[in-house]
Amino acid sequence: MTQSDLVITPVSGKADLKAFIDLPWSIYANDPNWVPPLKAEVKALLTPGDNPFFDHAEAQYFLARRGSQVVGRISAHFDRLALAQPAEQGMGPGTGNFGLFEASDADVGAALIAMAEDWLRARGMTRVLGPISLSIWEEPGLLIQGHDHPPTVMMGHNSPAYQAMIEGAGYAPAKQLKTYDLDITSSFPPLIQRIVASGQKNPRIRIRKVEKAKFDKEAAIILSILNDAWGKNWGFVPITDAEVVHTGKKLKPIVFEDLIMIAELDDEPVAFMMTLPDLNEALGPLDGSLFPFGWAKLLWWLRKPKVRTMRVPLMGVVQRLQSSRIASQLAFMMIEHIRLDAVAHYGSTRGEIGWVLDDNQGMNAIAEAINSTVNKVYQIYEKPL
Repeated sequence: MTQSDLVITPVSGKADLKAFIDLPWSIYANDPNWVPPLKAEVKALLTPGDNPFFDHAEAQYFLARRGSQVVGRISAHFDRLALAQPAEQGMGPGTGNFGLFEASDADVGAALIAMAEDWLRARGMTRVLGPISLSIWEEPGLLIQGHDHPPTVMMGHNSPAYQAMIEGAGYAPAKQLKTYDLDITSSFPPLIQRIVASGQKNPRIRIRKVEKAKFDKEAAIILSILNDAWGKNWGFVPITDAEVVHTGKKLKPIVFEDLIMIAELDDEPVAFMMTLPDLNEALGPLDGSLFPFGWAKLLWWLRKPKVRTMRVPLMGVVQRLQSSRIASQLAFMMIEHIRLDAVAHYGSTRGEIGWVLDDNQGMNAIAEAINSTVNKVYQIYEKPL
């Protein structure tokens, strides 16, 4: 495909893949809030055999060039597990995705999006939902609010110019995802403290830390709760056992026992909360590479991280309890346990909760009740093909 001197081609071979991975370094060269990812991690994300997402998904990557200069990139992909979901939950039959979108200008952006649409259309897709890079569980949505501060671990960052590019290509908002900022050095409001104290006196409730030595078993418990708790949420796609194992291995270096809680009711695990120290605070200075000294710096940091921000990427309560008072009580109890440990053991002062769906009334109410405020908004767009 050409547009004046613009040429778009599928990624083919090692040199193209390297160019695809390297492009953000030029796009964000003057953006102080962009955090360079580890290039090895990005390569693993994109590579079938290294990422179990491809056990149930197909993808094609594209590069845009002007002459010898790479000026844009995009992925087009579809997930067979997403195609099997009910359409009223956001995914469903005929829904493909684009993601990993970067463009130096509007002409590049328009051409890349058109190319991704053509690829999806040729494979029977009738609707596009994006940007999603690559799975809904990774970095979904386009950042439309909160460009003025860096993202936390496993959250996306993009140019503010991309909103006009995507909307200009005929995309309409489908769903917003929000993250909340929280001062964790302050005690929660008196009402929340009373709810937590009441739960602590309830002999039916036990809030426990995960056991890192048995993390595979603990991860299976968390997965079971997650797939049940999130099963009716917009955009939900079940996580496979292979993805749990893969994610567990990837996250294990930043898993700390006092930052992940499982709540039990009558000895049955019914809720969990996962908190991660913001690895981006350590990754930023490494500029995408662990060599020559990055490994040593990162390993030293991971021994006992002192970190300003903690991120809560996942929290869930089984569906049968979600409309009960005990659901919010369990959530407040887990948050308070982790808040105290994050301040005492890691020197943290700030928490970030999210992402949270804009129509998740329960989670949004919990976030507001503890005096957190929205600090970033991500938009997922849709378009019929």
